[in-house]
Amino acid sequence: MELNGKRVLTIVSPDYDDLELWYPIIRLREAGAHVDIAGEHADTTYKGKYGLSVVSNLAFDEVNITQYDGILVPGGWAPDYLRRLDAVLEFIRYMDKEKRVIGQICHAGWVLSSAGILEGKTVTSTPGIKHDLMYAGATWVDEPAVADGHVISGRRPPDLHIYLPLVIEALKKQ
Repeated sequence: MELNGKRVLTIVSPDYDDLELWYPIIRLREAGAHVDIAGEHADTTYKGKYGLSVVSNLAFDEVNITQYDGILVPGGWAPDYLRRLDAVLEFIRYMDKEKRVIGQICHAGWVLSSAGILEGKTVTSTPGIKHDLMYAGATWVDEPAVADGHVISGRRPPDLHIYLPLVIEALKKQ
């Protein structure tokens, strides 16, 4: 399995996009990666926008971010809340400083914008937040998925099949 030994953290709060959370978890686990799911509270059920649920196995304050090769931020409405949490912003800043994989799709760019790591990066997202990303210093492109070094971005759920191979390739290089 191509990602054996790799550890990935995905973060969650209510109203995440169901596909943008679950498709990456499934694909990364299929490839052999260990994926942890962190929320504000451990062992808590979080519901997605379309009704799927996920149970967090870690609380944000239990996460040792230094143990991870990558972090994934799903979209939906969750990023609008997640970007307000200092712990989440510190995770993103640490991963950026260490050049570890940061995956974001759709509205998840809000979290990277709030973390202040987009200056000079080329990213995609749902067009609805393109100006937020541009004002944060990013070059925004209307493409299904973009890899700019360790930052991998996807536009929307229909682009997951293009986004995930980029995430997997970046993780293989960690």
